[in-house]
Amino acid sequence: MKEIVKREGLEWIKAFALGMIIFVFIRIFFFSNYVVEGESMLPTLEDGNKVVVNKLGYETENLERFDVIVFHANEEEDFVKRVIGLPGDKVEYREDMLFINGKQVKETFLKHYREQSPGSYLTGDFTLEDLTGVERVPEGKLFVLGDNRLGSWDSRQFGFISEEQVVGKVNLRYWPLEEMDVSF
Repeated sequence: MKEIVKREGLEWIKAFALGMIIFVFIRIFFFSNYVVEGESMLPTLEDGNKVVVNKLGYETENLERFDVIVFHANEEEDFVKRVIGLPGDKVEYREDMLFINGKQVKETFLKHYREQSPGSYLTGDFTLEDLTGVERVPEGKLFVLGDNRLGSWDSRQFGFISEEQVVGKVNLRYWPLEEMDVSF
């Protein structure tokens, strides 16, 4: 009887250890937790929100306009921003309206800010050429903006980001619990 209990205990320890190894492997290679710092993504994401970033289920060529991503801004910091311009895109803002390749594109996620600031512009007029010296987003690059256009440090200031800088796509906000969400 003692031998059976000992064997069963050993099996439980092996199962637990294997489970921990699988958990760590998934955590390192597939998903990461991030804590949002700052106000550049307000009202979509707030300072202190906790999000899960999918590192595997995306490929940079599968990123879509308006995806919220995390990327390495430098060796110590990661930023959360929204993809606005994809490789080959011509990006322009005129009278607070986004134009991609000459066609107006609605930014429904800015509705909250626009309602709070009737009659004023959230995003100043610019073209990519004004900001970066090139007319289109180069291959392997992305143009990103924060949702808090009046208080975001983004591609308007630091230029394009490289696709290699992208950590992953934000798939879930899980904290605070009452604001849990999967669509941004």
